[in-house]
Amino acid sequence: MKQPQYNTALYMRLSRDDESFGDSVSIETQRTVLTQYVREHPEFHVVSEFVDDGWSGTNFDRPQFKRMMEEIEAGNINCVITKDLSRFGREHIMMGYYLEFVFPKLKVRYIAVNDNEDTDKGLSDFVPFKNLINEFMAKDTSRKSKAAFRAKFLNGERVNSMAPFGYVKHPDIKNKLMIDEETAWIVRKIFDLSLHGTGASKIVKTLMEEQIPSPGWFQYTRNGGCAHFFAGQPEEKKFAWSPTQVKNILKDETYIGNTVHHRQGTVSYKNKRVVRNPPEKWLRVEGTHEAIISQDVFEVVQEQRARHHRECKNKQTQIFSGLLKCADCGWSMRYTLRSNVKKPYAFFNCGSYRDYHRINGKCSPHYIRYDALYAYVLARIQHWSAQAQQDDGKLLAQLLDAGSRERSAAKKKQAAELKKAEKRRSEIDGLFARLYEDWAAGRITEYNFNMLTAKYQTVQSELTEKVDALTAELDTAKQTESDAKQWVELIRQYANPTELTAPLLNALIDKIVIHESIKGEDGEQEQEIEIFYRFIGKID
Repeated sequence: MKQPQYNTALYMRLSRDDESFGDSVSIETQRTVLTQYVREHPEFHVVSEFVDDGWSGTNFDRPQFKRMMEEIEAGNINCVITKDLSRFGREHIMMGYYLEFVFPKLKVRYIAVNDNEDTDKGLSDFVPFKNLINEFMAKDTSRKSKAAFRAKFLNGERVNSMAPFGYVKHPDIKNKLMIDEETAWIVRKIFDLSLHGTGASKIVKTLMEEQIPSPGWFQYTRNGGCAHFFAGQPEEKKFAWSPTQVKNILKDETYIGNTVHHRQGTVSYKNKRVVRNPPEKWLRVEGTHEAIISQDVFEVVQEQRARHHRECKNKQTQIFSGLLKCADCGWSMRYTLRSNVKKPYAFFNCGSYRDYHRINGKCSPHYIRYDALYAYVLARIQHWSAQAQQDDGKLLAQLLDAGSRERSAAKKKQAAELKKAEKRRSEIDGLFARLYEDWAAGRITEYNFNMLTAKYQTVQSELTEKVDALTAELDTAKQTESDAKQWVELIRQYANPTELTAPLLNALIDKIVIHESIKGEDGEQEQEIEIFYRFIGKID
């Protein structure tokens, strides 16, 4: 009796996770097994091969698999052969859908050679279990792969295919970065411009005017990347920066020596759709490579970017935006332009008072005119700028001396508290040891032992937190001199300022605190304004 002829498709699949199984599942091994099988069974006429190399079995949205299904639906193929069930797929629900619904409906025969399964002879009762095991293996492989990557991440390794702009891959140490001096100076320039209050768009304008090549151009000239953007284009194309590129550089912790992993991930090991992870799921590893930018500069830049300053037509509201705070409630001061008078003027008052005082009488106006505030702040900055130009060493000594007594007293107090807390924690450790000995010797009951243990553990935890906090405060105090030097160096760059601008204010000032005005003994209104400068705080 003549055997029926089957127009057959040989389907092969290999994912990255399958590489751990070696040559046993390679595409060539699969092709050898399938070719040998059809050679021994002449009823199978091979129409085509379909190969999905690098695709997970949990995903049925594979390009060659979809093309094979199109050929099946067109009536060109009525038999599919794979090496085993796992090569067809590793998701048991979809496997059941194709084997029990789609293929029978389309009159397609399916054969898994090594599993000895053939729909024409009837699938065995073990197929659902085999599919479940294959899915479990995919899940387990995914879990192991993630664990291996996490171990590399925690070890400070960077497994990215390309180094970030400003760095190159270390020639001798695998998964390690080193500074690329050919491009690192550009990163430093971008941060310096931002530190002085320049926005992303203006930074782009500066980079293009100074004809500084973009990251894409360096990639194109070094390894041929971005060829679609630069190949055959005019010379000026290599200076084409964008605000997005600048913003991405300014917020990247890579430049302070950190590596941040898991910014994005997949929905699950089955669904490979990429999603953005919330910050709490990120894995931050500090000190993985040499920094290009200091931690202090990076933090200041992040604070300034968070304020989102925008210029207004009158050039007034934006320069103090985000800097003014109410001395009593801490709310931001609100800007108002009084235009319904002969001589229009602007002023600030407490935002909390503006919004809620009619409801609960919260806070008070803290009213201050814009021109008065402008004049005072400009005068103080001019004063310190002049001091820095005349003798920056003397100014540094003045800044350090101004708070030396207060800092010295605070430091002594903190050191004494730290010594006391450490002594008490040591005593608690000794009490624990004696308590255990008493319980082991039967001198106290288990009830009392548990009660006292819980009490001592609470005290011990509180003391540990206190010791850590005091240690951190003392370490912070050591930064005083370097912070003062940084501020003096910064204000020297603003020689004899004649006007206030947002870049100047944001570079020099952390916040300006506005107090409520009071009537003096002479009947005149008096108002205190506190200026807290970056790095050094309040100075008189």
